[in-house]
Amino acid sequence: MTANRRFRRVVRIGPVQVATYYDGRGREKHTAACTAPRCGFSTDYDSRAAAELAARTHRCRVR
Repeated sequence: MTANRRFRRVVRIGPVQVATYYDGRGREKHTAACTAPRCGFSTDYDSRAAAELAARTHRCRVR
């Protein structure tokens, strides 16, 4: 079964997008994902502040 996530409050900080969604158990989660080609950075957090901090401090290693 695939996860149908509806992202809301999507903001872009540099190449990273931060969004809020509800996981499969109804808990609010926050994700930060880099949109640069071949980067692959994507993580989930319990707080919005942590996701935004990760977005601000992320540096792509791909050239």
